[in-house]
Amino acid sequence: MSNPLMPQIMRMITSSRLQKIKRGLTERMRARKKQPHKVTVYLSINDPYSFLLLQVLQQLESRYPVIYDFRTVLNLQKEMFPAPGLWEKNAFRDGLYLAQLYNLQCPANRPESTPQRDAQITAQLLHWELQPGYLGNALALFRAYWQGETAELDDMIDDGISGHVECYQHHLEANESLLKTNGHYLSAMLHYGGEWYWGLDRLEHLERRFNAMGLAKSGQSEVLFNRGYQQFCRHDNAESLLPEARYANAVARDRSNTKAIEIFWSLRSPYSYIGLVRARQLAKHYQVPLIVKPVLPMVMRRMQVPRRKGFYIILDAKREASKYGIEFGVVADPLGKGVERCYALIEFAQSAGKAVEFFESAARGVWAEGIRSDTDEGLKVLVERAGLDWEQARALLQNDSWRERVQLNLTEMYGHDLWGVPSFIYGDLKVFGQDRLDCVERAIVDELKSNEPKVTAPSS
Repeated sequence: MSNPLMPQIMRMITSSRLQKIKRGLTERMRARKKQPHKVTVYLSINDPYSFLLLQVLQQLESRYPVIYDFRTVLNLQKEMFPAPGLWEKNAFRDGLYLAQLYNLQCPANRPESTPQRDAQITAQLLHWELQPGYLGNALALFRAYWQGETAELDDMIDDGISGHVECYQHHLEANESLLKTNGHYLSAMLHYGGEWYWGLDRLEHLERRFNAMGLAKSGQSEVLFNRGYQQFCRHDNAESLLPEARYANAVARDRSNTKAIEIFWSLRSPYSYIGLVRARQLAKHYQVPLIVKPVLPMVMRRMQVPRRKGFYIILDAKREASKYGIEFGVVADPLGKGVERCYALIEFAQSAGKAVEFFESAARGVWAEGIRSDTDEGLKVLVERAGLDWEQARALLQNDSWRERVQLNLTEMYGHDLWGVPSFIYGDLKVFGQDRLDCVERAIVDELKSNEPKVTAPSS
């Protein structure tokens, strides 16, 4: 059973007021000590997100008066990655997408390397940390590594360093310990003023923070790293479209669509909540079916979710929800009975044609309204506002048949080389994370364009 005080505690922890207070205190302390605006950057040579981030840091430095404290890392924190092989495979595909989105470099094939070679390169990066010019040196080395330029790479690595990798082991451990102690587990991370920003996907939040502080050198509060959602659900609604184009698009959207957006989803995942709200918006906008495939939360599958990871996810989900205008923060953790009681109603909600409505109602209740799904009083609210009958639902709460279904959903998700929620499928497209819903939208738009019927616009 969830803690009855937890919703109010989480409301306070995720509140914008608390964030403002903490930021204000941090800035006053920095100013009092006359310190520069320092961003700590964690990079790993074999991480494509690190390569992409490194390519934009000079641009960020030119826009804001920041200095960088570079920390080279290498080893994954194993407890944080339930499926490291799938994570790395997805990271490479995802890196290609981000590179195209922001006109950056990323090779079509993963570079060949070995753990020993990565350790030698890491030692060289560690050596450069303690002297001027790390950014330029590291960028050249990362480019040679990712582009498979072996000769250039050899020229940049000092033989005295590559032959004495063990001499840099304590340095590496200190960097990795700092990352862990300060509350994170990924590379391609930026740490500024007590908050974390992951790669290109979260750089927008740092831009907005700097802009709010009036740090932009140009005096203009530009945000450059928001291309992933800038045109979300706007592709065929633009007022600039000619009447003929609007008419053709309307005909295309009204056609029968055989493909559906499928989402592998968990009630206990805040990103799943955000992803479902946005996927439903996407499906409605383009008149595409949406199918929700619930799976058990990781903890209920006897997997580890370290507290450090969970705390970051909550705070990150809050700012992502705020960005999209989605309510979030008054949390009633549904772990255990709260999840089981909602999942017991899967078939009931689907047979009534209200599955999406019910799952969104439940997710909003536990992540934004502090409604306890482990109680009859709370679950009744979640059921009835989705348009379902509570008395019929209550009679089904002891039904255990749902367990087989959610496990089948899990094996199906694994079969698509996906390991976590939310994951989305549309036709041949398979993506992980609510950040990549724009990929789904692009696939829908491309299909609409290719299938657009040849019609004659009505005469005026």
